[in-house]
Amino acid sequence: MRQVGLVRWLGRDRLWRTRLNGWALFVDPGPQGGRPASNGRSAGRAVPVASPVVSSSPPFKAPVGTRDVLPPESRRWEAMLTTFATIVEAAGYGLVQSPLFEDIEVFRRIGEGTDVVGKEMYDFVDRGQRHVALRPEGTAPVARAFVQHRPATPWKAWYATPCFRYERPQAGRYRQHHQVGVEAIGSPDPDLDVEVITVGRDHLAALGLRRVTLLLNSMGTRADRTRYTEALRGWLEDRRGHLAEEDRDKIATHPMRVLDSKRPATRAATGDAPRITDHLSDEAGAHFERVQAGLASTGTDVVLEPRLVRGLDYYTHTTFELVSSALETAQSTLVGGGRYDGLIESLGGPPTPGIGFGSGIERVLLACDAEEALPAPEGAVQVFVVDVAGGEAARDLSIELRRAGIGAERAFDARSMRAQMKAADRSGARVALIIGEQEEVDGTVAVRSLLGDERSQVAVPRQKVVAHLGELLA
Repeated sequence: MRQVGLVRWLGRDRLWRTRLNGWALFVDPGPQGGRPASNGRSAGRAVPVASPVVSSSPPFKAPVGTRDVLPPESRRWEAMLTTFATIVEAAGYGLVQSPLFEDIEVFRRIGEGTDVVGKEMYDFVDRGQRHVALRPEGTAPVARAFVQHRPATPWKAWYATPCFRYERPQAGRYRQHHQVGVEAIGSPDPDLDVEVITVGRDHLAALGLRRVTLLLNSMGTRADRTRYTEALRGWLEDRRGHLAEEDRDKIATHPMRVLDSKRPATRAATGDAPRITDHLSDEAGAHFERVQAGLASTGTDVVLEPRLVRGLDYYTHTTFELVSSALETAQSTLVGGGRYDGLIESLGGPPTPGIGFGSGIERVLLACDAEEALPAPEGAVQVFVVDVAGGEAARDLSIELRRAGIGAERAFDARSMRAQMKAADRSGARVALIIGEQEEVDGTVAVRSLLGDERSQVAVPRQKVVAHLGELLA
């Protein structure tokens, strides 16, 4: 048999391995030790085995605008989510899980002419011919859930979710990004606005962020907004030539979104634009004054920002942002939200007020980096079990330790003592439990410290290991 590729003698198993055109062939050489028979044919039998052809294609990577989050970075995400859940649940908010995709009309109701709806949504027709979209933001799905299930009000919910927008990726802004947020639905009370804002501020403070400013404005009632929109449209038309070209078309359809633009030319041209707070009704003015008084009473510093109009159609009354001065970028908003007293009705529910906010996890973590806040917590592994006596002891002891509430890790594949000790050092464990042949004979476990230069070691009876570690790790 003519052999092509690598042929290797495999010793006592008396097998030949032949790699031929991407397949591995194991050939039993038979009694002649693999030498060809007198007729020129091999005495053995070739058996194809699973050995994949190596592809020349480049390896798959995360799609553009997305990223993988791996340990130890992911431990910061866990810490942030735990902190957020602790803060909001102490205020009575409960976790809501809703689908990642919705009927596209759910999102069209938040603003038909917005970039989010018109240009950035991931939408498609599914196999049932339903037009659906991946969620671009967190409020509308929660509002839809409220309309569908009609819970008792005020209904206070929080969420943590990926969101999807097809936009240019940049620092802290991805096509799949992740948000946490709260929604409080069913009460028009301005004191609820104060609660929602302070919950967002307290969350950032609990993460260790200090360079944060609260920007506050009022959008008034829907009637106030309509009157202001007409006045603003005329003012912008007179200055059309000074606006960034991308913002000029918004004058006719959504003039308030011109004020929300981050383009330098537009911001310069609208510096002295009419203020919506000068067009508030008595009702809206009283609401806004109550919110400001409540924030002052709770020691929350406020900067009034008349340009803060928010880009989505459902906002009324209070709008706010918590921005970081530690981020040297135009994208410095860590928390953004406001009141949306018309959203529930637009989704088919009864007229119902609501207020909430969303916060991007990636951007908040960038702010934490800038302020050297929220370092990655230590891992949960406290003990690493090293077993060079067959592996059974490591298997059983690590499970016993975990059931006793002690984080335990171990090596696999019968690795050497040296390799297992290196793995123990990398694991972050404080203690190594070593089981060799002598420990098995003696019925003991060697307990070795992994902290500091002097790594002391003591022998502990096997049946007392859990109790000993409980005292040692306390």
